[in-house]
Amino acid sequence: MKKNQFTNCANDYIERLRKEGRYSTAHVYKHAIRSFSKFCGNQNLTFGKVTRDTLKAYSNYLVALRLKPNTISTYMRMLRCIYNRGVDSRQAPYIPGLFRDVFTGVDTRQKKAIPIHELHTLLNEDPKTEKLRHTQAVANLLFQFCGMPFVDFAHLEKSNMEQGLLKYNRMKTGTPMSIEILDSAQDAIARLCNEYSVANSGKNDYLFRILSGEYKKTEEKAYREYQSALRRFNNDLKCLSRQLRIRSSVTSYTLRHSWATTAKYRGVPIEMISESLGHKSIKTTQIYLKGFELEERTKVNKLNYSYVKSFK
Repeated sequence: MKKNQFTNCANDYIERLRKEGRYSTAHVYKHAIRSFSKFCGNQNLTFGKVTRDTLKAYSNYLVALRLKPNTISTYMRMLRCIYNRGVDSRQAPYIPGLFRDVFTGVDTRQKKAIPIHELHTLLNEDPKTEKLRHTQAVANLLFQFCGMPFVDFAHLEKSNMEQGLLKYNRMKTGTPMSIEILDSAQDAIARLCNEYSVANSGKNDYLFRILSGEYKKTEEKAYREYQSALRRFNNDLKCLSRQLRIRSSVTSYTLRHSWATTAKYRGVPIEMISESLGHKSIKTTQIYLKGFELEERTKVNKLNYSYVKSFK
């Protein structure tokens, strides 16, 4: 088996992903291959190194590093993808059940939503500093925008807001979204727009100017800029959580999961939650059920926020 075949096959696929503009996927593949190479003690691997025993040992290694099951599963599925590409190109022999002893599924036990009392504190208790108040304002809007992902929030453009509505397409799926802006969100929007206007001069079509607008969305530099913004926001959320003495781990996605969980606990139908989040995971159900009107979703969103706001 030729030297470096596995590594070369992986690098070729990563480069292909980059050329297709799939920078996020390429980034995760790069980390997975780097992690596996580090475990093997060799940056140039053959397909012969990918054995059942090695994969099992690597899985145990990742567990010892305290990586979460879904992260381990992601790494294993990426190794499996490179292996399958090697088999298809006849660079690697087909080995039945090669990945059967390692976890490649989804661990549904991992819950990212935080308890309601912590959510209330996160969104409402004064953190005492202007920087943390700014972070809290962003968190409030993410929640009030039906658990909007930070990537969609950062890429909102001025043209997406019109007559009290936010109309945009999700960055991840392209799903068209329509959200009525709650009265309780108006002050936070005005504050953030004013702050970002002061901090960023020049032309910028983004609503909140988290991103510079210097790069096209399809450019790798745009992806890197967004990743930097996401890291900063998650670090700021950690600081906010510490200041407010919140014990649960809080990230940008915590707010999304917490919105969904709050709605679920209040008895909101799963179809409504799915539509409000812009998910496509219950396609069959959505085909057979009538879609919810904007007025209905606005009512749910308003009650959801009021429930957290008034919690004691």
